[in-house]
Amino acid sequence: MFNLKGRVAAITGASSGLGKQMAMAFAKQGADLVIMARRIERLEEYKEELEKEGIKVLPIKCDVTNTDEVNEAAKKAEAEFGKIDILVNCAGSSKDAGVLEMTDEQWDFTISTDQTSVFKVTRAFANIMKKNNYGRIINIASMYGLVGNTALNTVAYHSSKGGVVNFTRAVAAELAKYNITCNAICPGYFETELTSEVLKTEKFTNYMKQTVPMARYGHAGELNAGAIFLASDEASYVTGVILPIDGGYTCV
Repeated sequence: MFNLKGRVAAITGASSGLGKQMAMAFAKQGADLVIMARRIERLEEYKEELEKEGIKVLPIKCDVTNTDEVNEAAKKAEAEFGKIDILVNCAGSSKDAGVLEMTDEQWDFTISTDQTSVFKVTRAFANIMKKNNYGRIINIASMYGLVGNTALNTVAYHSSKGGVVNFTRAVAAELAKYNITCNAICPGYFETELTSEVLKTEKFTNYMKQTVPMARYGHAGELNAGAIFLASDEASYVTGVILPIDGGYTCV
């Protein structure tokens, strides 16, 4: 089960963190890859490692907030592989502040990067999927898209990821007739280069131990099984699902 050989997976935000981890996991399952990020040098650095799994890899420089770059990336991917079977929307960033202090610039940056980009990339790549009457779209949202928190003021991030959650449901309903599924994963606290500075503080670690039933941060690779399942042929009747992988944070 869950063999992705012969499938083509496009992953945004693939230069580091969760996106890179999922690229490595999909390669091990046999999927050819389109890996996208602004820092193409980082994609090139580990392309050879991916190719050791016997797959083809196409790195593309792409700013997911730029419509022209997104559309061009989709054209390059289709020209190279002739299809896209799987899309993982993993790119994101955030400027943190509370509703009383947040500036327009902080809000617009976060919404553009974490929510509007998901729309732009999905639009471009789902149009390729439609041609082949097959697709698996996986949006990386956040447990913060489902709940609030008392540890860190980050109202735009909560809002953007909540938007991704319901965007996922809307797309699932709209594209089902084309045999395209759309699901979201809501990660909990995973250490990446964007989060490590906060997560490593004593204050936040103590907060995590009080609020996460499993009393630890997520380990590298612990999202991969969920993504591989949702990307698989076996998940053909699974769509519109919002899957928290958060050590139990959202169950209490």
